[in-house]
Amino acid sequence: MTLDQLAAVAEEAADAAGAAIRPHFRSQLAAELKADMSPVTLADRAAEAAIRAVLGARTPAIPILGEEEGGTLREEGDLWVVDPIDGTRAFITGRPLFGTLIALVRHGVPVIGVIDQPSLGERWVGIAGQATRFASPIGGAGTARSRACGHLAEAELASTSPAVYAGADRQGLQRLSGQVRRTSWGGDCYIYGLLALGLIDIVTDATMQPWDWAALVPVVEGAGGRMTDWRGEALRFGTDGRVLAVGDARLLAPSIAELTDR
Repeated sequence: MTLDQLAAVAEEAADAAGAAIRPHFRSQLAAELKADMSPVTLADRAAEAAIRAVLGARTPAIPILGEEEGGTLREEGDLWVVDPIDGTRAFITGRPLFGTLIALVRHGVPVIGVIDQPSLGERWVGIAGQATRFASPIGGAGTARSRACGHLAEAELASTSPAVYAGADRQGLQRLSGQVRRTSWGGDCYIYGLLALGLIDIVTDATMQPWDWAALVPVVEGAGGRMTDWRGEALRFGTDGRVLAVGDARLLAPSIAELTDR
């Protein structure tokens, strides 16, 4: 299959996940705590099962790594990487700042990424070498484009939660936050989509797993941004979980300098 055909499969899987998620949204669904103390619900598990059913039927030769059901992380060949509900804390508290993430990683490089927000009907699709597509009930379908912003003092910074930062990472975030126009909190994968739309300029996180970031890379970079680790290196399996996305490449070096006190 071509990348376009595989992206269509990923969108089909996102449709299936959305159908599994929407009946549970704002239903006071009980959450359990996993071993890492992060919450999981019936909706997470149902959505991942729905995604796996589509991907398994349409691309049986491609293995799947999912947050809830696991799998084997590998760099050779193709691998689907799935997070059925990124932002479960938002989901269980009724906030529409969560999303389904589906990525195709080829030889360790994310080449397809889908961010789907099923309760709002919004979707970003990134394919390597192509402009990111965005569809919304409000604005229809088109392309996403990050905005020009060459100086930290003019930048909007966002991050999921200050709780994910500790020690030197927290100090780095405080330095960066002190240099930008504003800092806002909350949003998980959704704020990366907003960066791709030119509404946020910098997003950073410190404890991300492959299923958290793999789908975001093609979306951000297809919109004209950059996404790296805190050293400015491309994200690969084995990264330390510290992730930085900028809408304008000119923000990358000064953001890294503040985060790492270089």
